[in-house]
Order: sequence, then C-alpha cells, then structure tokens
Amino acid sequence: MDGEILVRMEHISKSFPGVKALEDVSLDVKRGKVLALMGENGAGKSTLMKILTGLYRMDTGTVTIDGEKLHNKSINAVLQQGITMIYQELSPVRNMTVAENIYLGREPYRIKGVMVDHLKLNRQTNELLDELGLTDIRAGDSLADMSVAKMQMVEIAKAVSYRSKLIIMDEPTSSISEKECQKLFQIVRRLKKENNISFIFITHKMDEVYQIADEIAVLRDGTMVGTYDAATITQNELVASMVGREITQMFPKLPAEIGEVKLSVRNMNVEGLLEDISFDLHKVEILGFAGLIGAGRSEVMETLFGLRKMTSGEILIDGKPVKIRNSADAIKNKMAFLTEDRRGTGCFLEQSIRDNLMSCNWDQVIHAGKINYREVEALCNESVDKFAVKTPSLNALIGNLSGGNQQKVLIARWLMSLPEIIIVDEPTRGIDVGSKSEIHRLLSELAQKGHAIIMISSELPEVLGMSDRIVVMYEGKITGILDRDEADQEKILTLASGLTD
Repeated sequence: MDGEILVRMEHISKSFPGVKALEDVSLDVKRGKVLALMGENGAGKSTLMKILTGLYRMDTGTVTIDGEKLHNKSINAVLQQGITMIYQELSPVRNMTVAENIYLGREPYRIKGVMVDHLKLNRQTNELLDELGLTDIRAGDSLADMSVAKMQMVEIAKAVSYRSKLIIMDEPTSSISEKECQKLFQIVRRLKKENNISFIFITHKMDEVYQIADEIAVLRDGTMVGTYDAATITQNELVASMVGREITQMFPKLPAEIGEVKLSVRNMNVEGLLEDISFDLHKVEILGFAGLIGAGRSEVMETLFGLRKMTSGEILIDGKPVKIRNSADAIKNKMAFLTEDRRGTGCFLEQSIRDNLMSCNWDQVIHAGKINYREVEALCNESVDKFAVKTPSLNALIGNLSGGNQQKVLIARWLMSLPEIIIVDEPTRGIDVGSKSEIHRLLSELAQKGHAIIMISSELPEVLGMSDRIVVMYEGKITGILDRDEADQEKILTLASGLTD
C-alpha cells in the first residue's frame, strides 16, 4: 500500500430498504492532510463515514487502515485502529468534569475497578490540554455551563487522547462564532503538522473548505464524483460538481421597491437580555439581523413571537399597537417564525410530512367540527409540489428527509397560514449548497410578493447577499442599521464587536 495513504476505501456499496445509499464509492485519506467531504444533503456522506467508523456494515467493498484490511469491524475495532469521529450533535455528560468526559471508561484507578485516581486523571488531562494549547480549559471544569465551542475543543482533546491517526469532524463550525472557528482551525493545523494526524472535515460552508482543506472529495447521489486539489478547483467548479449543474446565483435577490412600514418595535427591553431595541420592518423587505453568537438576535425574535416576556416596550403592526403574549397571539397577527433549531423546535421528527404541514393549519380544513381530509391532501400536495420537496409520499416521516427538504416543509407549513410577517432564524444552517440557493430564491420571491421578512444569519455573505437593510447587534443592543449599498463585512464585524464611535 502507498505509504502516503492512511485509509483506503474501495468499491463501497450500501443499500437500505428501497434506497441505494452508496454505489461503488472509493476514497483515499492521506496522512497529515485535511480532506473535506462535500455533497448535498442525502449524497451519502454520513453513510460513508458510518461505514468507516463501524456503525454500518457495507454490502460490498473493502476498508484498509495503515495497510491492514479490516474484517468484521466494530466501532471499538476502528477506534483501536486510531479513527475517531466528532459528531455534529455533541453528546457530552454535562454533570461530569472535562477530565471525566475525556477519559470516560478509561480512568486511571488507585484500586483497580474501585477507586479512580483523580489526581492522575486531572494531571494527564491538563497535560493533554496544554499540549493542544487549550489553556483556557482545565481538567476540573464542568461541562454543565460550557459553550458549544469549548465542548467542541474537549471532543478534539478526547479524540487525541486515543492517539488518533484520523479524526472525522461533522459540521464542526455550525454553532460557533468566526473567532472560535479560527481557533479550531489553528488546532487542526497544529495537529496536522506536529502529530501527522489526518482529518475528514464535513461541511457545507465553502469559505471554510478553502481555509482548511488540502483536498476536497465530492459525493453526489451516492456516487463519488471525484477528489480535487483544494488549491486549484474554483468555487463554481466545486458547486457544479456537487449539484450536477451550474448555480448562476447563490443569492438571487430580486429587485423590489420597499413598501410602507409593516412592523415597528419601540424600546423593547427584556431584563438581563435585551436593551432598548427599536427598528422598523417594511413590506417587500428582507431585513437582515447580524451579530456574533450571544448578541441577542434570536431573543429579539422570540420576544416578538411571544415566546419570551417583554419587560417594557411596544410592538406595532400597520401602525397599531398589538399585545403578543404567546405564539397564538403572534399567529393571529399574521406572523410566522422559522426557528434556528430545525430538528429541536421546528420539526415533529416522528410524525409524517402531512402532520408537520398541518400542525399550524388544521383550522383551515375543519368544517362543522369535522376534518375535510380531501382538503388536507390537496393543501399538502400543493405545498410539496410548490416547494419541490423530495419525498416518496406525504406519509414519510419528516425526520428521514434531508435538512434542505425539512426546511422547505417548515417554510411551506408557515406559508399555509398566510402570514404577512415572516421571521427566519438561520434558514440555511446545515443545508447543502443547492438547497441554499433554492431557499434564497424562495425568500426573495416572497418579499417581492409583498411579505415583510426578517432573516437572522451568522453567515455574512448570506446577510449581505439577501438583505435590503441590516440590523447589527452586540450584547443585547442594536449597534447600527446599514443600508444594502453601504454594508460590507468590515462594517458589520466592527459593529458586531461593539466597536462603535
């Protein structure tokens, strides 16, 4: 075997009932390199990684690690071979310390199986953290109140503690700030250079791929399109290889003449969270909200929608004061809210697409106390067709759809309630590039038709590309409101960091 190759996957195929997930996929991972694994949702990335880590068994193919072919491999066997995976949904034991999380099940004992040697456990943990340059995390720290970014670093430390040769990271930057992202990349580069550790980096964020990857492998519809040198493939070429077509506009903002004020917020305060929030939202407008994680953007929207209690302030719709005490009041006032946590607070994962679509809309199909199921089917089929949701039927569980298709169902659900004000919080987080473009187009079309839209996004290109105006927040306050033609990344970051004149 080529000494440069750490892992070789050859002719991998995997089927599930009614679905061919992978077909004849081959992939090489080189020593001390970062390989970005890309593709649309449903392309087969997760299935391929679950085969590599022993969670799934392949139907056909071979996996070779360090020249040794793995037979009947299990998760533990792969771990012993030096391959670990850090999942997008982190699952630390929050009531334990950093040291206890890192060495869970591998603790040093003073009396074997009876008494853990906590002094030795903490010492070796701090030595490991120091080796990684994680001096702001200590062995005795509890994970109970730890940020997502710090928990991510603890997971990396845990992977390194296994003396891993390959660390697989699934969407590691989806819930962390740009500053924390750069710290993560710094650690990855150090481990790559000093420890010769390889990485597989799964992400939908193009700018990050070009910052961190040496090579880029692209999956499409369960087949391997190719592996490319990150230094030579252009972004347009990469997008085309992922979606099988050219996307001419990632941010298809349609021209529209901004209308009259639809929503006004005046001096909104939420004790301990928000201070003196005031802004206007116009018809035919996409109003972007930017800021670092923890700036208070989501809290503003939750208060607007009645999910948080406003300490003081006023909300006006069409110039008239309204009281929004709960989400039912918000919906009555023709508001819709697509939350940032699609799986946690958006979808009913164990229910069908039909039930998810109708969850806010049953009143439309109940007549004389009876549900008109023909109307239900007509409404749901119309929405699925309109938003091009890829699903075998309305009976399919929404939890089995890709992230992009889940998001389309959630948007369709809210639009069935005929809202005039639409709030979308991180509408394209964790969504592939093709679905992103479709959702951007949809939001732009909705605004052009007269809807008033608020869009929160942590991705500056998205905010800049889609917004007519941009509200920037820092520590619960608005630090500036920029028009589309004057906004740029530098101005937004300056305001988002609290560096105002």
